[in-house]
Amino acid sequence: MKQYRIAAIPGDGIGQEVIAAGIAVLDVLAEREGSFRFAFDRFDWGSDYYKAHGVMMPPDGLARIKDHDAIFFGAVGAPDVPDYITLWGLRLAICQPFDQYANVRPTRILPGITSPLRHVTGPELDWVIVRENSEGEYAGVGGRVHQGHANEVATDVSMMTRSGVERIIRYAFVLARSRPRKRLTVVTKSNAQRHAMVMWDEIAAEVAAEFPDVTWDKMLVDAMTMRMVSKPETLDTIVATNLHADILSDLAAALAGSLGIAPTANINPERRFPSMFEPIHGSAFDIAGKGIANPVGTFWTACQMLEHLGEKPAADRLMRAVERVTADPALHTPDLSGTATTRAVTDAVIAAIRGDNG
Repeated sequence: MKQYRIAAIPGDGIGQEVIAAGIAVLDVLAEREGSFRFAFDRFDWGSDYYKAHGVMMPPDGLARIKDHDAIFFGAVGAPDVPDYITLWGLRLAICQPFDQYANVRPTRILPGITSPLRHVTGPELDWVIVRENSEGEYAGVGGRVHQGHANEVATDVSMMTRSGVERIIRYAFVLARSRPRKRLTVVTKSNAQRHAMVMWDEIAAEVAAEFPDVTWDKMLVDAMTMRMVSKPETLDTIVATNLHADILSDLAAALAGSLGIAPTANINPERRFPSMFEPIHGSAFDIAGKGIANPVGTFWTACQMLEHLGEKPAADRLMRAVERVTADPALHTPDLSGTATTRAVTDAVIAAIRGDNG
């Protein structure tokens, strides 16, 4: 029997609750499948660790997780720790050294969930956003001088390399080719950012020549927000820079009903390092400890992890269970205008897995 070693990093806030729910569901799923099992190694890194040790994770943290098959990540961020410390100290401190350059965020309207967009149904909003995850606006290049003085200067430089842009554009084209509509939209801002984004456009056109079977178009990021709202049916696969896709994917999740249902995969396509899987909702300290966090985003994220591990039938079984549960309004958590608890949703998904004969 195959055994997958998973590094579980619950992190902060509701991350603790949803990762516990995800582990419970994955263990039941593995039992139901019977062909593999999981060994979860828990790492209590995050804001509490920072308050105790002055760092978000230990100096040998990467060495301790680099040989795992995948990383199951909850959330990072706390009200009493600056966001740049939590983000750069943990999430980006894993993503960048492990070259998880493809951030993949599927979005669609699940059964039983109503989009805030009028008259929009599931088939009309079914997207995958591919976010460049290693450079661009989050490259970490920049600095501050003359701090506290009237002439203080601060810079954050968006660094784009030909190799970095080419690999994410090609990844997006390959993904678009694998989907039924074979359609890709390349998001840009080359009218204002006349150097790096012009290079982005040029590389997109070059790579597109390798994929004559994929229909593609180009969209300025500001116009893209309007298109996502007014013409969602015209979109399928989307690729954008680190910052642009970060923003657009949150909009996409909201249009699909809630941030609580949105998954993410941080992929190292070459598999030289483990990939990391996380729901995108953040630590949500306003509801932490109340038992009402929506675990659906974590379960969907677990589906992505299973697919990455090569367990597609198990991923399909889990997604069927999730959809069966979301179809019941009585099992909607408060973010979906319901009253269900994290535990109730988790128990229902477990029951659906055990009762699935697909």
